[in-house]
Amino acid sequence: MIESWKTFLQSQGAVIDHATVLNYGDAAAERAAAASGTIVADLSQLGVIAFRGEEAATFLQGQLTNDVRSLHADAAQWNGYCSPKGRLLGNFLLWRQGEDYCLQLSGDILPSVLKRLSMFILRAKVQGRDASDESVRLVVAGKQALAAVSDAMGVMPDAAMRSAAGEAGQVIRVGDDKFVLAIVPERAAAVWQTLRQTATPVGAPVWDWLRLNAGIPMIVAATQEQFVPQMVNLEVIGGVSFQKGCYPGQEIVARSQYLGKLKRRMFLAHVDAEAAPGDSLYSADIEGQATGTVVNAAPAPAGGFDVLAVAQVESAKSHTLHLKTADGAALQLKPLPYALPE
Repeated sequence: MIESWKTFLQSQGAVIDHATVLNYGDAAAERAAAASGTIVADLSQLGVIAFRGEEAATFLQGQLTNDVRSLHADAAQWNGYCSPKGRLLGNFLLWRQGEDYCLQLSGDILPSVLKRLSMFILRAKVQGRDASDESVRLVVAGKQALAAVSDAMGVMPDAAMRSAAGEAGQVIRVGDDKFVLAIVPERAAAVWQTLRQTATPVGAPVWDWLRLNAGIPMIVAATQEQFVPQMVNLEVIGGVSFQKGCYPGQEIVARSQYLGKLKRRMFLAHVDAEAAPGDSLYSADIEGQATGTVVNAAPAPAGGFDVLAVAQVESAKSHTLHLKTADGAALQLKPLPYALPE
């Protein structure tokens, strides 16, 4: 987190642990605001890897799950990075900003992902770097988010998964009412003050709750190399191209898509207990071993936790999933905002 920005947020009442804003003094009120109003949250807990160079698009095309070459300057996309076994090492929101291809991901996995990607640059004309502190990144979400962002940034993408550049920085529209902002640091305080006229400041856990209820997964250190992209619905939200060329794990990802029925999928659920990424799930039809794993979890406005969880499809459909142990707290499945393939 940029030190001057950290100081500014603390002056606004932020309670900060390392680079994560936990809350602004009343976490319960912030969760309530997210459920019915418009919110703004700092994203310093996430990292950004930037690639630059005349061969940047070609290099990323050969490493990531989506079609980077089709990413126009005013577009954005979800994307993933797999091991040779087709398991996700990380997933990203990817956009272009000036000469850079920017990959936003969970901050706890940035060093390992950047190191691994950099190993394969070899003689390609491309450079990768940690660009996390080169901009202040915020997310704005809710019914009045469009008007608030337009007022604060002076530009507005015309559709979801599009971006627009203005004097204050970049606006990436990730939904009808959700916007990620990458702001020039010296303009960040002024943008924040304009947004605050409409939006309630909230901590990172509140944004996590909104994101996971939108069905958008985030791979963290506890879940690296556990899921092929389709298990976390990455292809459903547009994060996988099946027409592009090879990338690490591509054969396994393609096989999962075209040969047989996918046995594991990501579900949205509520549980009246504390949950965390990597927690195991159990069901009565499978004895002695886990049937699933929590991908992401966040406190829900009415209590308990909402989770994204990967589980055996048949177990989730026909049995109750339980958290951590066979007789642990029961998960109550909720509808995702998108349809899963049959």
